[in-house]
Amino acid sequence: MSEPETIFGKILDGEIPCHRVYEDEHVLAFLDVGPLSAGHTLVIPKERKARLDQLSDVSAAAIGRALPRLCRAVVRATGATAYNVLQNNGSAAHQAVIHVHFHIIPKFPDAGLGIGWNASSLDAADAAELVEKIAGALADEE
Repeated sequence: MSEPETIFGKILDGEIPCHRVYEDEHVLAFLDVGPLSAGHTLVIPKERKARLDQLSDVSAAAIGRALPRLCRAVVRATGATAYNVLQNNGSAAHQAVIHVHFHIIPKFPDAGLGIGWNASSLDAADAAELVEKIAGALADEE
């Protein structure tokens, strides 16, 4: 199944320019054109998949290697002392571009990501059931 064309696909194809900060065989990073703060950077796999769970192990590992290095570089370049890494999967989870991507968003007193966090509590019986289901799903992956 092919993924639908997105603005990130057009960037990867060279149809739309970007402010490229990093590129390797599997990963491209560039400045967000609608930044929440100075240095807001997008990190995308070159593999065209909609959600993180659809990425190949190779692409996932490449993102995992590049992301910490890019975070360090953005922090050094901007002077930020804090930052958020944000990654959404699916439109219900606020994913606007349906291509896997990570936001590195430097946090400053007057700019950056604002988050509401409506935490609840975890019941021990529910936790045990979830652990069993997740462990079973992981076993099915092997």
